[in-house]
Amino acid sequence: MLDRVTDDLAANGLVDFSLRRAARAAGATHKVLLYHFDGVDDLLKQAISKLRERRTVNAMAATAGPGHPTLATRVRAMWPMLSGDDPGLWVLDQAIGLAMYDPERYGWLGREASRLYLPSLVSLCPADWSDRRKHEVAELVLAALRGFLVEWRTSGDAAGIAAGFEALIRALEREEAAGDQPSVPG
Repeated sequence: MLDRVTDDLAANGLVDFSLRRAARAAGATHKVLLYHFDGVDDLLKQAISKLRERRTVNAMAATAGPGHPTLATRVRAMWPMLSGDDPGLWVLDQAIGLAMYDPERYGWLGREASRLYLPSLVSLCPADWSDRRKHEVAELVLAALRGFLVEWRTSGDAAGIAAGFEALIRALEREEAAGDQPSVPG
């Protein structure tokens, strides 16, 4: 059932998402869904988590292999998986918008994204970096990519996003070239 609801969410977005719509997608009644989920918000949370998992798996798969030996090349390889035309991707970006619009009800959407994406980004960092540095750089990458995605969905400024992305890649190259020494004293 959850897979069918997730597929519907990916195809139709968050607008007008309801328990009844989810039940139609799942081929069940809303009462059956309420038996398996703790309401529409729980169902939404689980479906969005499933979409995020798909996005993360695809992005990480793109970074595998010998063609991506550095953090910068790995981030470059994952970007098309994050910003592509797959309809499920824009739903995740809508979710971040909901978290900003109504943080009391939907703040978990942003927190859940960070909880899921940060370990993957940390794993892309050079093995010889300290855990603190890996975490700091992963936070930078997450914030920058999230910002680019929001900009893409709201303005469509492809040239500006491409310029910002190239600046991020250069910053990552400099960071990696510095070895395990921070590029800024601190």
